[in-house]
Amino acid sequence: MIKKYIFITGGVVSSLGKGITAAALAAILEARELNVTIIKLDPYINIDPGTISPVQHGEVFVTEDGAETDLDLGHYERFIRTKMSRRNNFTTGQIYSDVLRKERCGDYLGATVQVIPHITNTIKDYIVEGGHGHDIVLVEIGGTVGDIESLPFLESIRQMAVEVGREHTLYIHLTLLPYIATSGEVKTKPTQHSVKELLSIGIQPDVLICRSNHSISNNERAKISLFCNVLEKAVISLKDVDSIYKIPVLLKAQGVDDYICKKLGLKCPEANLCEWERVIYQQANPVGEVTIGMVGKYIALPDAYRSVIEALKHAGLKNRLTVNIRLIDSEDIEIRGVKILKDLEAILIPGGFGYRGVEGKIMSAKYAREQKIPYLGICLGMQVALIEFARHVAGMQDANSTEFVSNCKYPVVALIKEWQDEAGNITKMRSKKSDLGGTMRLGSHLCHLVRDSIAQLLYGKITILERHRHRYEVNNMFLKELESAGLRVAGFSQDTNLVEIIEYPDHPWFIASQFHPEFNSTPRDSHPLFSGFIKSANNYQKSRNKKQKNRA
Repeated sequence: MIKKYIFITGGVVSSLGKGITAAALAAILEARELNVTIIKLDPYINIDPGTISPVQHGEVFVTEDGAETDLDLGHYERFIRTKMSRRNNFTTGQIYSDVLRKERCGDYLGATVQVIPHITNTIKDYIVEGGHGHDIVLVEIGGTVGDIESLPFLESIRQMAVEVGREHTLYIHLTLLPYIATSGEVKTKPTQHSVKELLSIGIQPDVLICRSNHSISNNERAKISLFCNVLEKAVISLKDVDSIYKIPVLLKAQGVDDYICKKLGLKCPEANLCEWERVIYQQANPVGEVTIGMVGKYIALPDAYRSVIEALKHAGLKNRLTVNIRLIDSEDIEIRGVKILKDLEAILIPGGFGYRGVEGKIMSAKYAREQKIPYLGICLGMQVALIEFARHVAGMQDANSTEFVSNCKYPVVALIKEWQDEAGNITKMRSKKSDLGGTMRLGSHLCHLVRDSIAQLLYGKITILERHRHRYEVNNMFLKELESAGLRVAGFSQDTNLVEIIEYPDHPWFIASQFHPEFNSTPRDSHPLFSGFIKSANNYQKSRNKKQKNRA
């Protein structure tokens, strides 16, 4: 099969949901037995989002091969079976860096380096490389039409239609149809102007997907079709829904996949969306609910914890429970105390960097341990649990991480180079800090689980692959003392030197991992750690309710 390219652009306003729309379309095409992948083109000049504040950009999604990528790649993996890699996300910064490196090496033979053709050619090369081995390549262009930053990307996808053939390319434009309450109308003019802007670049959209909080009438659909030169059946209404996992079924019901397949000359079976229908049914028919407290410092922007939030929802589907997530600022706990955590069925502390709010997280871990409330710690969430255990159980009063206090008495969490020599031997702590740059442990790493540990029973196997994004590790210098105090190490890294999972044997359910299990959770296949966590929350709720009933 000749490779087909579907380019997805956005207009009117940003944050319309291009990533989720692209993922939903890919899910339908995958359900038609096509080999699909998705590429995200980001117009910012940063090399990758790894150094961008979560407040600005949301979470950093880590791929199996260790790339720090846009959060949309998380949506892609949650909707399709294809695993993303560093080839599935690239930025303007990466493109210009590559072109400038080639220029310095003389690869352009002294030619004047320009946006066209050198930048655009590089973009096209990246798209072709990212789509290698797949039948269908969906390419999402970040930003909106009209942005200066996006112009080289838009010019590149215009050129691709000429080079690979218009019959092998398809353009989808996502726009907003605002609803004016005073007149009771959905307005089409912003969409018309957005398409006009796209046409000025030389791109005629084949499909318009119109976002709105109201349904689009036949008259409005016909008007958009006429003014935007798009067939009426290719004007798709995407009304706001209460779950993103309804979108594949919603789009298929309007025949968008049939239109795409016919336009691209694809011969494939009808899409079988039974898995997505099951997800929708599970979501609509819970048998109970639990309330989970997620303690972090970016609670004003839930996208900073997007994969964790979705993984909790997936675990709810697995257990047929509605998961109510209460976002709690860890600094509020420092000020107001742990009374904020009352009435929760479980506590989760996600990953993060920096000292701000850490003491509130340590207080939360202590509360969960002492009150026997189910606890799941992820990355920093594991480290604060370890610090709390060291301080209040193992008698290491000033235990801390060297990330926060470089000269603490008990550095139970530290950089590897601070307590291990090049041969891997444990040495005395050294005051000289190692460089921060290039020392992150990223991507999938093998973990050996301890037989009969809670983690091993949840996974149902001895070895697992999980994704990491961190720099500091559990300090092996203090491991024997911590284990003697009752800590159980339930998983080690492949070389058995680094702690990956900890548990408290005398607690109903207290597990923390150095890796990020949320990156491997999907609505069709909930992650075992999250599924076990939500199940334990439900058990805790039942036990608490029974005790309260007996007291009454």
